[in-house]
Amino acid sequence: MQSAQRYYRSGAQRGFILVAVIWVLLALGTLTTIYSLYLANSAMALSVYDDRLETEAAVSGALELVNYRLSDPNKPTRPTHGAFSFRVGKANVAVNFVSEAARIDLNAASKALLAGLFAVVGASPASANEYADRVIGWRTRPKPGKQSDEDALYRAAGVPYTPRGAPFTHLNELFLVHGIPRAIIERASEYLTVYNGKRDVDIRDAAPEVIAALPGMTPGRLNAFLTARETITDSKMLLNAIGGPQPGVGIEASDGIRVRIRVRFDNGARSAAEAVIYLGDPYRVLAWREDAMMHETGTTGR
Repeated sequence: MQSAQRYYRSGAQRGFILVAVIWVLLALGTLTTIYSLYLANSAMALSVYDDRLETEAAVSGALELVNYRLSDPNKPTRPTHGAFSFRVGKANVAVNFVSEAARIDLNAASKALLAGLFAVVGASPASANEYADRVIGWRTRPKPGKQSDEDALYRAAGVPYTPRGAPFTHLNELFLVHGIPRAIIERASEYLTVYNGKRDVDIRDAAPEVIAALPGMTPGRLNAFLTARETITDSKMLLNAIGGPQPGVGIEASDGIRVRIRVRFDNGARSAAEAVIYLGDPYRVLAWREDAMMHETGTTGR
């Protein structure tokens, strides 16, 4: 009888030990899985961090090269636009650049040019003129000792601020201007800048929408000019092709340069950046953007 009891107790102990061993093995398996996931996530994080560092190196290298090419004193005339590519680390880098003079400057453009652009992006003629008035009202310094009509307009509309009364510091400030629909601003922003500093736009590089915004421009003249621009390389001949010197028309580049950079890594990853620089030694970064976010420095390029 005692032998039987000892046998059953021994079997129960062995069963308990077996269950404990199984639980330990399961725990070890879980820990192994967690550790494997940790290693995988760490490797992915390190890879992303490595790509980030290479992107920064690519962007920095691209801006340096653009500044060097356009500041080279050995070149009698510098290009107003261009493209090139290079390789850095484990990535191929493609670079496009264009003078900021190809855009309409919010702080310098005439009312007619601003209204023309607003009309091109969808505003009615009456609304386009109204929006241009609001832009000029925002950037114009009030006369000393005289009540500002623009301030009164904002107060009457219940807006909790008044116009700056000074130049725009960045494009996003346009969203604060009273009365201009957000959709119009978003469409117009692609053709606007605060880094040109000129009343005129450089017709050599300006987008068709910018050319269309010029005072007195008609669809027929626009199409004829765009066709001529594809073959004419001489600036004076191009000026004649648009009808000669006139308000808003220029053939002068800006020291502000917009640079677009695309980075393609050997592992398939991609990134993109855009910057506006002011040429010099050293050059200055006026604005930069990665993906969909533009970070303005608040420094105009004039």
